[in-house]
Amino acid sequence: MFSSTGYGAANAYRQVSAHSGVENASPHQLIQMLFDGLFQSLNAARGAMERSEVEEKGRHISKSVRILQEGLVMGLDLEKGGELAANLKLLYDYSVAQLTKANIHSDVVLVEEVIKLLQPVAQGWKEIGPTANQTM
Repeated sequence: MFSSTGYGAANAYRQVSAHSGVENASPHQLIQMLFDGLFQSLNAARGAMERSEVEEKGRHISKSVRILQEGLVMGLDLEKGGELAANLKLLYDYSVAQLTKANIHSDVVLVEEVIKLLQPVAQGWKEIGPTANQTM
């Protein structure tokens, strides 16, 4: 039905579009994108666990861990951020530990715990959006 060339072109377009969105995003928007991707992956992992899809579960948990470690933790400025940044790092590290356990034991409850812990942080980040953009 679709040629591999057409599929490759469509995939390339999606990658360029996503890359452009990242390049044009403010630092605040980048963090928001990370949270959006994180929750999408966590919900996909939860669904994969419920369907006993081990490979999908592992893929989505791994993506969630990478977002936490390579995106959110690496984005913290522990020197300038003080106690808040230190507490966020502890929360993100705890979330990674819980997701690791969730992956090993296929424990949906641990994934749901991480979602519940991080939702207020993401919501707070979203709420400071207009204020942050005005002061930048």
